[in-house]
Amino acid sequence: MNQQNFSSRLLEDAVSEFAKLPGIGAKTALRLVLHLLKQDNALVSQFTNSITELKNNIKYCKTCHNLSDTDVCSICSDTHRDHSIVCVVETVRDVMSIENTQQFQGVYHVLGGIISPMDGIGPADLTILQLEQRIAEGSVREVILALSATLEADTTNFYIFKKLQKYSIPFTTLARGVAFGDELEYTDTVTLGRSLLNRTPFESTLKR
Repeated sequence: MNQQNFSSRLLEDAVSEFAKLPGIGAKTALRLVLHLLKQDNALVSQFTNSITELKNNIKYCKTCHNLSDTDVCSICSDTHRDHSIVCVVETVRDVMSIENTQQFQGVYHVLGGIISPMDGIGPADLTILQLEQRIAEGSVREVILALSATLEADTTNFYIFKKLQKYSIPFTTLARGVAFGDELEYTDTVTLGRSLLNRTPFESTLKR
Protein backbone atom coordinates (compact mmCIF):
# COMPACT_ATOMS: atom_id res chain seq x y z
CA MET A 1 0.00 0.00 0.00
CA ASN A 2 2.91 2.34 0.69
CA GLN A 3 3.94 2.19 -2.98
CA GLN A 4 0.70 3.90 -4.06
CA ASN A 5 0.57 7.69 -4.23
CA PHE A 6 -2.96 8.64 -3.23
CA SER A 7 -4.37 12.08 -3.81
CA SER A 8 -7.27 11.34 -1.46
CA ARG A 9 -7.32 9.94 2.06
CA LEU A 10 -10.85 8.61 1.42
CA LEU A 11 -9.60 6.72 -1.61
CA GLU A 12 -6.62 5.36 0.30
CA ASP A 13 -8.81 4.19 3.19
CA ALA A 14 -11.25 2.41 0.85
CA VAL A 15 -8.42 0.68 -1.05
CA SER A 16 -6.85 -0.35 2.24
CA GLU A 17 -10.10 -2.03 3.35
CA PHE A 18 -10.57 -3.88 0.05
CA ALA A 19 -6.96 -5.07 0.19
CA LYS A 20 -7.71 -6.83 3.48
CA LEU A 21 -9.89 -9.32 1.62
CA PRO A 22 -8.24 -12.70 0.85
CA GLY A 23 -6.71 -12.86 -2.62
CA ILE A 24 -7.05 -9.11 -3.19
CA GLY A 25 -3.80 -7.21 -3.65
CA ALA A 26 -3.33 -3.45 -3.61
CA LYS A 27 -3.67 -3.06 -7.40
CA THR A 28 -6.85 -5.12 -7.57
CA ALA A 29 -8.26 -3.24 -4.58
CA LEU A 30 -7.61 0.08 -6.31
CA ARG A 31 -9.28 -1.16 -9.50
CA LEU A 32 -12.37 -2.28 -7.57
CA VAL A 33 -12.67 1.01 -5.69
CA LEU A 34 -12.29 3.07 -8.85
CA HIS A 35 -14.94 0.89 -10.51
CA LEU A 36 -17.37 1.55 -7.66
CA LEU A 37 -16.74 5.28 -7.91
CA LYS A 38 -17.97 5.20 -11.50
CA GLN A 39 -21.26 3.53 -10.56
CA ASP A 40 -24.56 5.20 -9.69
CA ASN A 41 -25.18 5.91 -6.02
CA ALA A 42 -28.12 3.50 -6.04
CA LEU A 43 -25.95 0.63 -7.25
CA VAL A 44 -23.26 1.34 -4.67
CA SER A 45 -25.89 1.56 -1.93
CA GLN A 46 -27.32 -1.78 -3.05
CA PHE A 47 -23.83 -3.27 -2.88
CA THR A 48 -23.06 -1.98 0.61
CA ASN A 49 -26.54 -2.81 1.90
CA SER A 50 -26.26 -6.40 0.73
CA ILE A 51 -22.98 -6.80 2.64
CA THR A 52 -24.47 -5.25 5.78
CA GLU A 53 -27.60 -7.41 5.55
CA LEU A 54 -25.47 -10.51 5.00
CA LYS A 55 -23.36 -9.80 8.08
CA ASN A 56 -26.31 -8.94 10.29
CA ASN A 57 -28.81 -11.61 9.22
CA ILE A 58 -26.96 -14.70 7.96
CA LYS A 59 -27.45 -17.80 10.13
CA TYR A 60 -25.78 -21.14 10.61
CA CYS A 61 -28.13 -24.08 10.10
CA LYS A 62 -28.94 -25.65 13.46
CA THR A 63 -28.67 -29.10 11.93
CA CYS A 64 -25.68 -29.10 9.58
CA HIS A 65 -24.00 -25.70 10.26
CA ASN A 66 -24.21 -24.63 6.64
CA LEU A 67 -24.93 -20.96 5.96
CA SER A 68 -28.63 -20.22 5.75
CA ASP A 69 -31.24 -17.48 5.70
CA THR A 70 -33.31 -19.48 8.20
CA ASP A 71 -32.67 -21.61 11.28
CA VAL A 72 -32.65 -24.76 9.15
CA CYS A 73 -31.08 -24.58 5.68
CA SER A 74 -32.86 -25.49 2.45
CA ILE A 75 -30.91 -28.74 2.11
CA CYS A 76 -31.77 -30.02 5.59
CA SER A 77 -35.42 -29.03 5.16
CA ASP A 78 -35.70 -30.76 1.77
CA THR A 79 -37.87 -33.86 2.29
CA HIS A 80 -36.75 -35.33 -1.05
CA ARG A 81 -33.15 -35.76 0.12
CA ASP A 82 -31.83 -38.85 1.89
CA HIS A 83 -31.31 -37.70 5.49
CA SER A 84 -29.79 -41.04 6.47
CA ILE A 85 -26.58 -40.29 4.52
CA VAL A 86 -24.47 -37.51 6.03
CA CYS A 87 -21.55 -36.06 4.09
CA VAL A 88 -18.97 -34.48 6.41
CA VAL A 89 -17.12 -31.51 4.91
CA GLU A 90 -14.71 -28.88 6.15
CA THR A 91 -16.40 -25.65 5.02
CA VAL A 92 -19.53 -24.29 3.37
CA ARG A 93 -17.49 -23.90 0.17
CA ASP A 94 -17.17 -27.69 0.06
CA VAL A 95 -20.96 -28.04 0.28
CA MET A 96 -21.23 -25.79 -2.78
CA SER A 97 -18.58 -27.82 -4.64
CA ILE A 98 -20.35 -31.12 -4.02
CA GLU A 99 -23.76 -29.66 -4.83
CA ASN A 100 -22.36 -28.51 -8.18
CA THR A 101 -21.64 -32.14 -9.11
CA GLN A 102 -25.37 -32.98 -8.83
CA GLN A 103 -24.28 -36.47 -7.74
CA PHE A 104 -25.26 -36.35 -4.07
CA GLN A 105 -28.78 -36.43 -2.66
CA GLY A 106 -27.97 -36.87 1.02
CA VAL A 107 -27.36 -34.13 3.59
CA TYR A 108 -24.25 -32.48 5.02
CA HIS A 109 -22.40 -31.72 8.21
CA VAL A 110 -19.98 -28.77 8.14
CA LEU A 111 -17.12 -29.13 10.61
CA GLY A 112 -16.00 -25.51 10.33
CA GLY A 113 -12.37 -26.51 9.80
CA ILE A 114 -9.99 -29.41 10.35
CA ILE A 115 -7.78 -30.46 13.24
CA SER A 116 -4.53 -28.51 12.99
CA PRO A 117 -2.38 -28.27 16.13
CA MET A 118 0.00 -25.89 14.33
CA ASP A 119 -2.89 -23.43 13.96
CA GLY A 120 -4.25 -24.10 17.44
CA ILE A 121 -7.33 -25.93 16.14
CA GLY A 122 -8.38 -28.99 18.10
CA PRO A 123 -11.43 -31.28 18.01
CA ALA A 124 -13.31 -29.05 20.46
CA ASP A 125 -13.08 -26.16 17.98
CA LEU A 126 -15.03 -28.13 15.36
CA THR A 127 -18.64 -29.41 15.26
CA ILE A 128 -17.65 -33.03 15.92
CA LEU A 129 -19.77 -33.20 19.08
CA GLN A 130 -22.82 -32.03 17.10
CA LEU A 131 -22.08 -34.69 14.48
CA GLU A 132 -22.03 -37.36 17.19
CA GLN A 133 -25.35 -36.08 18.50
CA ARG A 134 -26.88 -36.48 15.04
CA ILE A 135 -25.59 -40.04 14.76
CA ALA A 136 -26.70 -40.92 18.29
CA GLU A 137 -30.29 -40.14 17.31
CA GLY A 138 -30.20 -43.35 15.26
CA SER A 139 -31.39 -42.18 11.85
CA VAL A 140 -27.98 -41.99 10.13
CA ARG A 141 -26.97 -45.13 8.21
CA GLU A 142 -23.79 -43.84 6.48
CA VAL A 143 -21.23 -41.11 7.12
CA ILE A 144 -19.16 -39.93 4.17
CA LEU A 145 -15.86 -38.33 5.21
CA ALA A 146 -15.43 -35.85 2.34
CA LEU A 147 -12.51 -33.76 3.52
CA SER A 148 -9.67 -32.47 1.36
CA ALA A 149 -6.77 -34.83 0.60
CA THR A 150 -4.28 -33.32 3.05
CA LEU A 151 -2.41 -34.61 6.09
CA GLU A 152 -4.51 -32.48 8.46
CA ALA A 153 -7.72 -33.69 6.84
CA ASP A 154 -6.63 -37.32 7.10
CA THR A 155 -5.89 -36.75 10.79
CA THR A 156 -9.39 -35.30 11.21
CA ASN A 157 -10.95 -38.23 9.35
CA PHE A 158 -9.15 -40.70 11.61
CA TYR A 159 -10.17 -38.84 14.77
CA ILE A 160 -13.84 -38.79 13.73
CA PHE A 161 -13.75 -42.45 12.74
CA LYS A 162 -12.19 -43.57 16.04
CA LYS A 163 -14.56 -41.43 18.09
CA LEU A 164 -17.74 -42.49 16.31
CA GLN A 165 -17.10 -46.07 15.19
CA LYS A 166 -18.87 -47.27 18.37
CA TYR A 167 -22.16 -46.48 16.61
CA SER A 168 -21.54 -49.35 14.17
CA ILE A 169 -22.50 -47.51 10.98
CA PRO A 170 -20.48 -47.47 7.73
CA PHE A 171 -17.89 -44.73 7.35
CA THR A 172 -16.81 -44.09 3.77
CA THR A 173 -14.39 -41.70 2.15
CA LEU A 174 -13.90 -40.21 -1.30
CA ALA A 175 -12.15 -42.35 -3.88
CA ARG A 176 -8.66 -41.01 -4.50
CA GLY A 177 -9.56 -39.35 -7.77
CA VAL A 178 -8.89 -36.31 -5.62
CA ALA A 179 -5.10 -36.14 -5.57
CA PHE A 180 -3.29 -35.92 -2.24
CA GLY A 181 -2.72 -32.30 -1.29
CA ASP A 182 -5.72 -31.04 -3.25
CA GLU A 183 -8.45 -28.99 -1.57
CA LEU A 184 -11.99 -30.07 -2.32
CA GLU A 185 -13.25 -26.70 -3.52
CA TYR A 186 -10.63 -26.59 -6.31
CA THR A 187 -11.32 -30.10 -7.62
CA ASP A 188 -13.25 -30.14 -10.90
CA THR A 189 -16.86 -31.25 -10.66
CA VAL A 190 -16.45 -34.39 -12.80
CA THR A 191 -13.55 -35.73 -10.70
CA LEU A 192 -15.29 -34.80 -7.47
CA GLY A 193 -18.55 -36.39 -8.60
CA ARG A 194 -16.83 -39.65 -9.54
CA SER A 195 -14.86 -39.69 -6.29
CA LEU A 196 -18.12 -39.32 -4.40
CA LEU A 197 -19.97 -42.03 -6.31
CA ASN A 198 -17.00 -44.43 -6.04
CA ARG A 199 -16.41 -43.81 -2.35
CA THR A 200 -14.74 -46.58 -0.39
CA PRO A 201 -14.95 -47.86 3.21
CA PHE A 202 -12.79 -45.70 5.44
CA GLU A 203 -11.31 -48.79 7.09
CA SER A 204 -9.66 -49.76 3.81
CA THR A 205 -7.59 -46.56 3.84
CA LEU A 206 -6.09 -47.56 7.20
CA LYS A 207 -4.58 -50.75 5.78
CA ARG A 208 -2.44 -49.05 3.15
